[in-house]
Amino acid sequence: MQTGITDEQIRSQIPFALESTDFPSLGSRYQGKVRDSYVKGDRRVLIASDRISAFDRVLTTIPFKGEVLTRLASFWFGLTSEIIANHVVSEPDPQVIVGRELKIVPIEVVMRGYLTGSAWRDYEKGNDISGIKLPKNLRKNQKFPEPIITPSTKESAGHDQPISREEILKRKIVSEELWAKIEKAAKGLFIAGTAHAASRGLLFVDTKYEFGTDAKGNLILADEIHTPDSSRYWYAKSYAERFSEGKDPESLDKEFVRRWLMERGWMGEGEAPKFDDDFKVKIARRYISTYEELTGLPFTAKVGSARERIEKNLKKAKLL
Repeated sequence: MQTGITDEQIRSQIPFALESTDFPSLGSRYQGKVRDSYVKGDRRVLIASDRISAFDRVLTTIPFKGEVLTRLASFWFGLTSEIIANHVVSEPDPQVIVGRELKIVPIEVVMRGYLTGSAWRDYEKGNDISGIKLPKNLRKNQKFPEPIITPSTKESAGHDQPISREEILKRKIVSEELWAKIEKAAKGLFIAGTAHAASRGLLFVDTKYEFGTDAKGNLILADEIHTPDSSRYWYAKSYAERFSEGKDPESLDKEFVRRWLMERGWMGEGEAPKFDDDFKVKIARRYISTYEELTGLPFTAKVGSARERIEKNLKKAKLL
């Protein structure tokens, strides 16, 4: 489809990419790998920076990335709101979501439809996948008969760790009743994501969800949903042929960034390779293409200071 933004505009945005924010009046600040969160009372303001991470390390900034993430998450929140309530209250800026403050479940709920990524790397080593023992002789990128849930712990520092359903319940991280609701919601969201992706000629490969509970104990979908940072997509038309030939599928996500890093011998330890401007433009284009392929809409944005625009819109919304 025709894109709404040129490579020149993307390149011009590089010096304006949003690395971090500092708005003390929004509330207590927490900086994640990508989002800056501000909490005040029962409100959480999430500002999607343009930071990009891989192997649990922040690497650099990518122009327009925060806008792509926020706008695509908003699209998916709207598409799945009947499956489970989400935390969104308002969206005063293309990079800002105002949400309800929740008690976050300290587990990342990973849904997988195919054997790839970190699951494949563990399988190759003969390891279980979050306590799930997979059959022998499976091939890389093979589709599972049914999607599987492979949870991981949310670590404040370092790598998140795989954890089994049994261990979650044994350690009483959540109650069995709540975990059953989480599993049902995650499966429903993944089914909806799979169906919509298929309608756009894409395979929905895997994703991760974060959930929380409100003051009444209701389960709520938090953070983001089905973005290139949290999800993998492949082109459906070429999957079967490339799989039969033992080739990696044509993908529409940030997995190619991880591959680029691994080709240079880097998987999170030591000094990371440097990203030149050409590669930043290529990464931005991949994010933008994901938005356009999934929504069917051209991505348009203005070159200029993201921080100044965000501050102006927060003031307009009477949040600053």
